Amino acid sequence: MSLRVLVNAGPWLPVPPIGYGGIETVVATLVPELRRLGVEVALATVGTSTLEVDHLVTPLGTPRFESVAQPYNQVSGIAHAHMHGVLAWLRDHEVDLVHDHLEVVGPAVLGAAGDRVPPTLQTLHWDLRKHRDFYSSFDGHRRVRFAGVSQSQVDRAPENLRRQAVEHVPLAVPPPVALDVERGDHVVVLARITADKAQDVAARVARRAGRPLVLAGPVGGVGDPEELERRLADGDTKLASHPDVRFFVDRVRPQLDGYHVRWVGGVAGEEKERLLQSAAALLSPLRWDEPGATAVVEALTRGIPVVGSPRGVLPALVEHGVTGFLADTEEDLAAHLGKVDDLDPGACRAAAASWTPDVMARRYLDRYDRVLSEAP
Repeated sequence: MSLRVLVNAGPWLPVPPIGYGGIETVVATLVPELRRLGVEVALATVGTSTLEVDHLVTPLGTPRFESVAQPYNQVSGIAHAHMHGVLAWLRDHEVDLVHDHLEVVGPAVLGAAGDRVPPTLQTLHWDLRKHRDFYSSFDGHRRVRFAGVSQSQVDRAPENLRRQAVEHVPLAVPPPVALDVERGDHVVVLARITADKAQDVAARVARRAGRPLVLAGPVGGVGDPEELERRLADGDTKLASHPDVRFFVDRVRPQLDGYHVRWVGGVAGEEKERLLQSAAALLSPLRWDEPGATAVVEALTRGIPVVGSPRGVLPALVEHGVTGFLADTEEDLAAHLGKVDDLDPGACRAAAASWTPDVMARRYLDRYDRVLSEAP
């Protein structure tokens, strides 16, 4: 009998995502490998998802990512409406395990349902300093367990959460598309525009280093620069109040000049591949402890070195002086950008050799087995 797993991606973006979508990219990478290994997969997502699965569960029709950072009292019902649909589906279908990716609401609802739903493993994709009231008190009674995406992430978790964690599973990304691309002089930041990702710092660092910078990623859920400017000019107050939009308008947009610093919006497919494969480096200054860093893994897999902050998972991914450079100050980051051409792309690819979709899927199968064997 094959293992039957419900993968809950949440209501925010389709799977695979169009352009930005870290969690959804991980899900889109993992699910095909699980199915190749004989797992029957149901996917709980939004109605615009196109990933091939055995069962598609779509409580909400359209992605709700633009609402993520809105005030809680305006959007708290979105995740709960999604989970209501998930529970309704589980009542009518037999599943061995739920693999959840919905922050806080997923394990809270599944934990409250007790033995009326299958045992659950939640992957923790975020900064565990958030929601300490929940993580410090939640008890999954061995039916809800957690897996981090890096050891540094789990180490920062409250002790109560660490007791309920299984071994972490590093992220993997899809393999690169073979393109005839020459390395250029530009550096790229591949992330949604937000204060934690520090695109304003990246702009100053790139200017200091004399490197053109391309910022790729959505602002407040909007991936088209023309659409963003039009909606702001038309007085879209909901969009203008989004914290990521305010950060962009106040700290990033003043540094855009169309050449030295450009924002190209969200990128996907071949456009994203060409942008990344032609870059001299991925730039990743950070204001937070990055838990998984899919963009870093994408870059190294493609032979592109990384220059970033020594925070979160980056020291575990980037070998200083071999696959990139890590530094705390803008001055040092700029100096290191001047040395990336001396690094061996082969060393970057070799460092990422174990971060494959097959390895990630097999590690999760091991974690599934542990959760199922230890659940009451």
